[in-house]
Amino acid sequence: MATARSLFSAAAAAAAASTTTGVVVAPFPSSLSLPSTPKPYPLRSSLLHGNHLPLSLSLSPLLPSSPLLPSRPLRPSTTVFSMLPTAKPEIKESEEKPKWSARAIKSFCMAELEARKLKYPNTGTEALLMGILVEGTSEAAKFLRANGITLFKVREETIKLLGKSDMYFFSPEHPPLTEPAQRALDWAVDEKLKSGKDGEITTTHLLLGIWSEKESAGHKILASLGFDDQKAAELAKNADKDVVMSYR
Repeated sequence: MATARSLFSAAAAAAAASTTTGVVVAPFPSSLSLPSTPKPYPLRSSLLHGNHLPLSLSLSPLLPSSPLLPSRPLRPSTTVFSMLPTAKPEIKESEEKPKWSARAIKSFCMAELEARKLKYPNTGTEALLMGILVEGTSEAAKFLRANGITLFKVREETIKLLGKSDMYFFSPEHPPLTEPAQRALDWAVDEKLKSGKDGEITTTHLLLGIWSEKESAGHKILASLGFDDQKAAELAKNADKDVVMSYR
C-alpha cells in the first residue's frame, strides 16, 4: 500500500513539473500501472494546409502532358503492323512492297487464335480461313457467308479432316505457319504485285491464296462447302475493292 502511494505521489509531482516547465516527464513503468493507449501524433497546421505534404501523391508523370510520356497523335494499326510473315527475301528487301490491309492483319491474328483454340501446333490454311470468318467485316467474309460458308461449318469440317488435338497439349502463343499457309500468304503478295495496282493486300487476296493451295486443308474445306473456281474468279474481280477500315 505504501508502495502504491509513493508511485502515485511521484506521478503527481511529475505532472506538476510539466505544467511549469512544459516538458512531459513519463513515469517509470510499474507492474501496478495500467497499459496506456498510444495517442496519434498531432499534425502541425502547416502540414495540413498549403503544399507541404510529407508524401507526394502527384500523378503528373502518368498524364499525357508529362515529359516522361510526350503526347503523340494516334496512328492506324496498319502503320505498325504492315507486313505478315513471308518466306521470300526479295519481298523483304523491296522498297515498294505492298502493305496488308487492317482487315487482313486482323484475320491473320484471329487465325492464330483459332489454331490455339483447337490446340493445333501450327497455323494452317484452315486456321487462316477461320480467321477471315472471325474478323467477319471484309468482302471475302461477306462473300463466304453469302454462299453458305460459315465459321461453324468450317470449324466442323476442320475437326473432321484434321481431328482433335490432345487435351493436354498447349499451343504456342504464336503457332508457326505451315508451309501451305506460308505459300498462301506469298501468293497473295505476288498477285498484288502482278496486278500493278496501288493499294493494300486485302483479305480477298488472302482467301484466294488459300484456294491456290490445292492440297491444303483450307482448299479441301472450301471445296467440301461448295466453293469452286467459278466463285474464286467472281471474287477475284473485286479483290482490290475492300472498304478501307477507319480508326477515327
